[in-house]
Amino acid sequence: MIGYVNLGTNDLGRAAVFYDAIAAELGVGRIAEWEHCIGWGPAAGTGLYVTRPFNREPASAGNGVMLALTAKDRAQVDRLHALALALGGTDEGAPGYRGEGFYAAYFRDLDGNKLAAFFVG
Repeated sequence: MIGYVNLGTNDLGRAAVFYDAIAAELGVGRIAEWEHCIGWGPAAGTGLYVTRPFNREPASAGNGVMLALTAKDRAQVDRLHALALALGGTDEGAPGYRGEGFYAAYFRDLDGNKLAAFFVG
C-alpha cells in the first residue's frame, strides 16, 4: 500500500551521509537525487526520500510519526541501531523483544525523525 515516504531535513548533505550508510546496511542504494531531495530504495518511486521542505520552512519531526525499516534478522536490527548511533543519531530504545516474535530497536536521525528497525520471527 505505501509507495514511498518523505522525511524532512534541514541539512541534505548531512542527512545523505546518515542514510547512505543505513541504506547500504539494508542492501539498497540511491534511486533518485535532486537539488532538494535524495531517495533510497529498491526502485524509483519506492522507498525513503529525505527532502528539504518545499515551503522552505524549517523541517521538524512529527510527534507520533515513525518510519519502520524491515530487517532481515535480529542481528541486522542490532547493526542498524548501532550504526544510527555511530552516525550521530539518538537512541529511542535499545534492540530487544517488544512482544512475542517482534524484535525492534528505535532511534532518531540527525533531524529528529524517529525510525525503527524490526524483525518478526
